Formats: sequence, C-alpha cells, structure tokens
Amino acid sequence: MEREPPAKPGKAVPKKTAKPYERPRGGPARAVADLVPQIGRAAFRRFGFVQSSVVTRWPEIVGATHARVCMPESIRFPPGEKSDGILQLVVLPAHAPLIQHVIPEIMERVNRFFGYRAVAKVKLRQGAVKPPPAEERRAAPPSLKPIPMELGESLRDIGDPELRAVLESLARSVAEQEEKDKT
Repeated sequence: MEREPPAKPGKAVPKKTAKPYERPRGGPARAVADLVPQIGRAAFRRFGFVQSSVVTRWPEIVGATHARVCMPESIRFPPGEKSDGILQLVVLPAHAPLIQHVIPEIMERVNRFFGYRAVAKVKLRQGAVKPPPAEERRAAPPSLKPIPMELGESLRDIGDPELRAVLESLARSVAEQEEKDKT
C-alpha cells in the first residue's frame, strides 16, 4: 500500500468522498402477480406438485361438481421420472364413495391436462375440502314490465333520473308483489 505524502503547510488537500453503494438493478420494476407463480412454485414442488396450475385450475380439470368435494393434495412420481405418478386427493368423507367411483375419469382428465400419462394411480384421503371461490352472479336486468298507470303518472314529475329509476323499480316490485298476493 502506498501512502500519500504529507500535505505541505501552504496547500489544502482535497478530501476524497466515498461514493455511496448503488445496488445493481435487475431491470424495470415487476408486478407482484408476475412473481407469485415463481414464489409458489418452490412451495408446490416441496409438497409434491410439479405444476402448480393443477391446484389453481382444478375446477376446470375435473368440473365444478367434483371440485366442490375433492382437492388435489400432491402428485408423487417415482424417483427420476415424470410419469406414472400417484395423485393424492383430499375428499369430503360423505363423497368418498362417489369420487372413488369416478377415479378413472379423474385420472383421464388430469392426464389430458398434462398431455401425457402423468398419473397412474389415485389415493384418497378423507378430510376437509375448501370449496373453490364462488363466481359472483350478475344482477338481474331491470324488468321490462310497464309501471301501473296510477304510479307512473306521479313519477313523471320527478326531475332526478336516478331517483326516478329507483322509484320506478320500487313501483314495479310493489305491483309484482300485489299480483302474487292475488293468486
């Protein structure tokens, strides 16, 4: 190591400032949704899933009725192979006989999803199954039945269109309720 010569009494020595450390960036910022499959992939592999999409797309693979009562727990393959695996399903106890009856169909659908004979055997374990999230139903379209004359005339004078629409809806439902009560 070299030392700098001592400063002469008449000259000021400029001080060297350390450059702050800047972390090298790996490109532009990425959305969290892009990172989640990579993060989840390690956890899924650890617990027996090579492809996490089997879990996320289970209702598409086996159908909504079977997805409500069974869920894949793991797929175990023989050492060094990616075929002839064992699919372990968690099944609601009351539905275990039904699922046992449709195991060949489930195996066929899972293998079709993978594109090759990934599953050769299915094991059932009875337990609690978290049902897939229910799809939100759209609101029913507004009724096209005309508003009764006695109610419709009083609503024409209302200037606010939103208030008028709400009151018209209320008038229709009152008229429908009266029709149901008559029958």
